[in-house]
Amino acid sequence: MEMGTGKTRTALELIYRRLVSGKVNKALWLCPCSVKTNLWIDIRKHCEGPHDWLKIAGIESLSSSDRLYLQLLSFVQTNQVYLIVDESNLVKNFFAIRTKRIAKLAELCKYKLILNGTPVSKSEADLFAQWYILDKRILGYNSFWSFAANHLEYDDKGKVKRTLNVDYLTRKIAPYSYTVKKDECLTLPPKKYFTQYFDLTEEQMEEYELAKFYLLGQVDEFDNTTIYRLFTGLQQVASGRKLTSIKPLKSEPFFKNLCDNPRIQTLLNELPTDGQKTIIWCKYQHEIDDICAVLTEKFGPDAVSVFCGKSNLSKRVSQIEKFRDQAQFFVANKSCGGYGLNLQFCSNMIYYSNDFNWATRAQSEDRIHRIGQENTVHITDICADSKIDIRILKNLHSKERLSDSFKSALAEKRNISDWLDGKDDEYDKNRAGTKRKAESR
Repeated sequence: MEMGTGKTRTALELIYRRLVSGKVNKALWLCPCSVKTNLWIDIRKHCEGPHDWLKIAGIESLSSSDRLYLQLLSFVQTNQVYLIVDESNLVKNFFAIRTKRIAKLAELCKYKLILNGTPVSKSEADLFAQWYILDKRILGYNSFWSFAANHLEYDDKGKVKRTLNVDYLTRKIAPYSYTVKKDECLTLPPKKYFTQYFDLTEEQMEEYELAKFYLLGQVDEFDNTTIYRLFTGLQQVASGRKLTSIKPLKSEPFFKNLCDNPRIQTLLNELPTDGQKTIIWCKYQHEIDDICAVLTEKFGPDAVSVFCGKSNLSKRVSQIEKFRDQAQFFVANKSCGGYGLNLQFCSNMIYYSNDFNWATRAQSEDRIHRIGQENTVHITDICADSKIDIRILKNLHSKERLSDSFKSALAEKRNISDWLDGKDDEYDKNRAGTKRKAESR
């Protein structure tokens, strides 16, 4: 079910039917850690009385906590449990610890349900682990390798280049799937997209070219970590940082005065002047800190609400309430706040910086584009003109993995320096049109 179409309420109805019929006596709800508190709020809104029939645990915690895993293993062994895996795209990697542990828990549960608005964010290979958790007999493969032998074609570097026999997969999962799209059940206002470009300062340009020279020289196309280090380093420079170390990657503020940062200036120019509530998504913690400092100085501490990974759950709940009741700005990391939040009382969203994870981008957009939204949703991307930001936006639009695109550029022997600066004739034409639309706003 697409985001905002009522997955939580639907799952609760299914659990209720099994509980009253005596087929289960408990439910285990696995969800992203950032969603736990908000999920409890939703469940209490829909379900009266005690909730001792339900246990909620964070999916990410299963990777790091042996204690939690053993507790949940004992829980499913001693009860008749209905298992819910919420946002199941977090367990699409079959070889991850969390996936293996959830698969083991699922073997001991008679009833299972996976919930997702974006089950496939990269390729059909994402499906295997999610459907294995439901029941390996559905797809008919006992291991990932047997699945891969029939459905995945790899290149000489070991990357998936094509998915085979997709019709077979569709036929297999169809009887066990329930799909709902927004336009089938909701009448929501439209989304309008804008892109606001800015130029780096001359000093930033010099730093960017220097960082590109050193980081590109360390790229090993067989080692994804070197490619991601390149992307991260260039993004940080474009965001207003100066690299102090290449390996390990470290940085410090480029501007002594935060308001001298052209990205900050662009953000301030994009903020609504009529006091409308606005969500600002960031990639890095230092961006959140800088924005909060600037907005607090300009608008006062009561105008800013912060939602990030370093805050505990109770602090996050209080920040959501603050944004709902009084704050004008909600500054958050989309990896943390992109799941499970209901913020449809707001209709403005700004992406201060992006990454190339299309799934979390789609999830974060639909925090406000869901049931209860009454106004046109405005979504603005802040982008360094002709830099790595352009490349990331292009890949988000095409839902393409940035690392794969980079390797393709290497294989085709393009000018990698131009590629990193987002110089693409076809995209430049589209970008010009987008820029005009942004200016007419």
